[in-house]
Amino acid sequence: MTQALVTPPDASTTPLKFADAGRTDLADLVDLERYPIHDPDSPAWADLITRVKADLDRDGCSVLPAFLTGAGLAQAKQETNALAPKAFFQHLRCNIYNTEPDDRLADDDPRQLFFERSSGFVTRDTIPADTALQRIYVSPGMKRFVAECNDQPEVFEYADPFAGLVINTMPPGTQQPWHYDTNEFITTIMTQSPDEGGVFQYCPNIRTPGNENLDGVGRVLRGDDTSPIKELRLRPGDLQMFRGRYSLHQVSRVRGDTARLTAVLAYAKKPGVVGPVERTRQLYGRVSEAHILAERAQADSYDGLIR
Repeated sequence: MTQALVTPPDASTTPLKFADAGRTDLADLVDLERYPIHDPDSPAWADLITRVKADLDRDGCSVLPAFLTGAGLAQAKQETNALAPKAFFQHLRCNIYNTEPDDRLADDDPRQLFFERSSGFVTRDTIPADTALQRIYVSPGMKRFVAECNDQPEVFEYADPFAGLVINTMPPGTQQPWHYDTNEFITTIMTQSPDEGGVFQYCPNIRTPGNENLDGVGRVLRGDDTSPIKELRLRPGDLQMFRGRYSLHQVSRVRGDTARLTAVLAYAKKPGVVGPVERTRQLYGRVSEAHILAERAQADSYDGLIR
C-alpha cells in the first residue's frame, strides 16, 4: 500500500453529540407518503419491504428514488456542503482487501492489483446533532426499516465515534476504486451529484461466505470480463440499500466542477461495534481509545473472507 498524500482532519471538532434517538418525526425530511417507514402496520409498509427485499435478494442492491422530501434534500445538501471541508483525504493505492503487497503471489492475483483511492470522509463526530442526516440515522423508524429489509430482528447504531454515519466527499478528480465493505449491508443517501462521472458500479454477489472467487474477481479487476458489472446512476435525494460485503463495487472518477456528496448510514447486527484500528486510520486519519480497546477484543472474521 503506497501512500502519496495525507490531509489531516480538522482539529477544531466540537464535543461529541448525537441526535435524539427517541425522536420519531421525519415528515419534514422523508417522503413518508411514498415510503411509510414510520408505519410498520400499514399495507404500504409491507409492499415496500417486499419490493426492497426482492431487489436485495436478486442483486444485492435496491434504490428508493426521491426518498427525501424537497425540503429534506435542500437541508441535507446545504449541510453536507458546509461539512465537506472537514473531510479527511488520503490519496493512496490499495487492493480490494486493504492488505499489503505479497511477493509470493502472482502479479495478476487480485491481492496484487492496486488502484488509486482519493475520496474523503467527514466523520460522525464532526456532524452536528441537529442535522437532517443525524436525525434520519438515529430514527427508530429508520432502524426498523433497515432491519426488516435485511432480515434482521434489530439493527444498532455503531458505537464507533467516527463511523456509523459519515459523509463521503468526492471532489472533481477523485474516485473510489473497486472494494468490498466490511459490513454486510449499508444504506446511502445522495445529497449532491457531480457534473460528470461518479457512477456507481458493482458486481452482485461476486463472492460468498467462505468463497473469495479469486478467478472471477481477478477477471473483473484486470478488465478481462465486464459481464458481471452493473451501473447505477443515483440522483440527489435517492436512498440506496446495498450488500457490499459480497458485491465488489466502485465509484468512477468525478469530473466537472461539482463534488459528489453521499451520506453513508451503517448499522450493526449487534450493539457496541467499533471499527478496526488500521482501517479506521486509513479512512479517517486518526483512531480513538475505543478503537484500540476494541481491537484487543476482536475475534477472527466470522465468514472466512480475507477482509
